[in-house]
Amino acid sequence: MKLVTAIIKPFRMDDVRAALSDIGVQGITATEVKGFGRQKGHTELYRGAEYVVDFLPKVKLEIAVAEDRVEATIEAIVKAASTGKIGDGKIFVTSLEQVIRIRTGETGEEAI
Repeated sequence: MKLVTAIIKPFRMDDVRAALSDIGVQGITATEVKGFGRQKGHTELYRGAEYVVDFLPKVKLEIAVAEDRVEATIEAIVKAASTGKIGDGKIFVTSLEQVIRIRTGETGEEAI
C-alpha cells in the first residue's frame, strides 16, 4: 500500500477529484495549505503599497491506494492538475505499513 500526497493549485481540485473518481479511487483527504517552491511567491500592490506574498495557497491531497494502483493514480493527478506553468505542484509517494478502518476493524487493502 502507498500514500500518494499531491500538492496542487486550488482551482485544479475539482478536475483532479473527477479524474481520480474516473479511475476508481474512492477516498481522498484534502487540506488547504500554503507554501512556495521555485516560484518563491510574488509581489502585489495594495492601496499603493507593494508587498510580497511569500506563501501561496495550495491544496494538499492524500490518497491511500493499493500498490498496483499507484501509477494510474499519479497519471490521473498529473494529467488533471497540469497547467504547464510554474507552481503546478508536486506528488510524493510513501509506503504505508498498515491501514485500519475504524468502523469495521478491517485492515490492509480491504480498509482502503
